[in-house]
Amino acid sequence: MTSLPRRTFLQQAGAATAVAAAGIHTAQAESDTRTVVAVIGTGGMGSFHVRSLAARKDIEFACVCDVDQNRLAAAAKLVTDTGRPAPKMERDLRKVLDDKRVEAVWIATPDHWHTPAALLALDAGKHVYVEKPCCHNIHEGRLLSQAVKRTGRVLQVGTQSRSTPTVMAGIQRVLNGDIGEVLVAKAWNSQRRGSIGKSQPGTPPAHLDYDLWTGPAPEVPYRPNLLPGVWRWWYDFGCGDIGNDGVHDIDVACWGLGVETHPSTVSCLGGKYFFDDDQQFPDTQYAVFEYPQSSGRTRQLVFEQRIWSPYTQEGYENGAAFYGTNGLLIMGHTVGWKLYGPRNKLLAEQSGTADLVAHHTNFLDCLRGSRKKPNADVHAGVLSATLVHLANISARVGRTIRFDPASDQILNDEAAQQLVSRQYRENHWAAPQA
Repeated sequence: MTSLPRRTFLQQAGAATAVAAAGIHTAQAESDTRTVVAVIGTGGMGSFHVRSLAARKDIEFACVCDVDQNRLAAAAKLVTDTGRPAPKMERDLRKVLDDKRVEAVWIATPDHWHTPAALLALDAGKHVYVEKPCCHNIHEGRLLSQAVKRTGRVLQVGTQSRSTPTVMAGIQRVLNGDIGEVLVAKAWNSQRRGSIGKSQPGTPPAHLDYDLWTGPAPEVPYRPNLLPGVWRWWYDFGCGDIGNDGVHDIDVACWGLGVETHPSTVSCLGGKYFFDDDQQFPDTQYAVFEYPQSSGRTRQLVFEQRIWSPYTQEGYENGAAFYGTNGLLIMGHTVGWKLYGPRNKLLAEQSGTADLVAHHTNFLDCLRGSRKKPNADVHAGVLSATLVHLANISARVGRTIRFDPASDQILNDEAAQQLVSRQYRENHWAAPQA
């Protein structure tokens, strides 16, 4: 099984702080309006959402939903431990979406459920907070964007850096031109993971509804090193660590680079250089994305990943750097940033951790009619998720790919184009219809 990711550890360590901070945020609310919410998927990140939301005075907790009975019971207890009434406990998300009282749902399922669940929720009239990456493949990203536009519901992607004051301040420095014109941004994911080992198909535990867990993905046998959390390393269910931890920093890199479209050229080399186990995604990855010259000069985004590294890069385990014509800004996820001018002179710096509660508050403010788009709207979420998918596709086919941002099509490469979408379980109720 995988060792505990550093980011997860930081989130756990900061959970108590987040809950306390929720009281500060809600105390500033201008009304007693309560939003009725539900959380779908109550594992690692889902339990953080449950805990933080249950501490807020401006929400009513209607339901928790999970296909694992043990996790479901634990999530319900997190709610009642705050003195609230016990929420409904559902295994099937359709029952949650049928509840007319539920106004907003948090989706913290495995990646293969993110878009299918979000599409069902949007069409049921719910506002949606969906974890990253917001889509399992490029085609799903387009469907998600269309659904948000069609339904008029609010959708927030769980890239909480977008609501973190320290990150926002650093990005504003970049966008204001404090380091000149930014031509290259780099994101990296450098940490030591554990092996997931090797296993043979087996029998799911009694507390898990494996058929519901599989959902619209292809039917494959249960394996001991598929759950919990290890699904991230399997093509059918996850997007690799580039889509797990890496997408946070890729999102920040996109933001600071100021790109509003997808790249036109992508090249990624990667493979399993270190681990000898069942995981299917690269443990070592180097991707380069080139953006077309629409205004100003051509720009480039670079992503590096080594999930066997016992050391940091640029002083940070995970981060993003912005290379401008007059300086450099280096940012560490949940740590802070430093801005350097010519001759490496340190001109400014700031420290601070990720603010999950602020991201919740921003979402709730938007759905209550602030008339502002959420900090991590569907456009931002799809931009960063598409980079994840393009890098993985390039690595799988072993060559540079040319991409048409307008049509979401890979040009002149049938094998690569087939990976833009996926095969769904035949006639499954959650399979996207377009």
